[in-house]
Amino acid sequence: MAVIATGGTIASTTTASGATTPSLGADALLAGADAPGARLRPVNLMAVDSSSLTLGDMQSISDEVRRQVEDDEVSAVIVLHGTDSMEESSLLTDLQLKSSKPVIFTGSQFTAESEAPDGPANVAAALAAALDPANRGRGVLVAFGGRLLKAWGLTKASADRADAFRSVTDRPARRLHLPAPVTGMRVDTVAVMPGGDATHLHASLEAGVQGIVLVGLGSGNASQSIVSAAWECQASDIPLVVSSRVPFGVLKASYGGGGGGHDLAVVGAIHAAVLRAGQARILLAALLANEATSEDIAAAFAAE
Repeated sequence: MAVIATGGTIASTTTASGATTPSLGADALLAGADAPGARLRPVNLMAVDSSSLTLGDMQSISDEVRRQVEDDEVSAVIVLHGTDSMEESSLLTDLQLKSSKPVIFTGSQFTAESEAPDGPANVAAALAAALDPANRGRGVLVAFGGRLLKAWGLTKASADRADAFRSVTDRPARRLHLPAPVTGMRVDTVAVMPGGDATHLHASLEAGVQGIVLVGLGSGNASQSIVSAAWECQASDIPLVVSSRVPFGVLKASYGGGGGGHDLAVVGAIHAAVLRAGQARILLAALLANEATSEDIAAAFAAE
């Protein structure tokens, strides 16, 4: 069983300056781990705080998972990862991987030095999930805080609770296969705010963006100025996907009024039914890297 260390809180210790920094490798993180009947293969891929990961870094993680699952000696893969972007890396890996072998992401909210470290329990849960034959063919999963969640629809819901993650949807995961690498893709997220204008959206267009994800209001709404700018995206053949700052619920293009979701859809914007902004960005980048058509993009985001 391959265990890939990438950094994050689970690998972090506190420096003399008081900063929490990734410093522990896979061997240290597996000390005392119990996986009956399995031999653990520690892999030290990187030691990065996940808030600093680039698309290239996430691609490296996905590539390493693929290399490991292609090894006949490996029955399952565990990825030790920071929580800030676990939802992105796990989804990218899920989109690119074509294997029935269990792949489990985990990490921790608290360092090993804290009063109540959660890393060991999460590692144990990930090992147990990886050993469970029922998890073959389920795609990438996340074992965290007593929950086993699918990557599709994953969102970090708490900054300080041990059970940090939730799933936006309880429906079976939509399995897409988008193997092309996303390194070098530029997909921006642009936040919508009451009373805001389209300045940031225009800045992304001027920067040469390949796609944009709006972090909309409510069920995926914006403003008249954003709708006007969405016409420019349509004219420039830049896909515009609408997510929401609301953490849960299916998004629907219902409202008018000049800036609602219905008005955005009229000018070509695509609503992400369940994926929140971080994962919507990853899916859009993967679709564009695989040269998906506008119809393909719309169908992929419609999945609940």
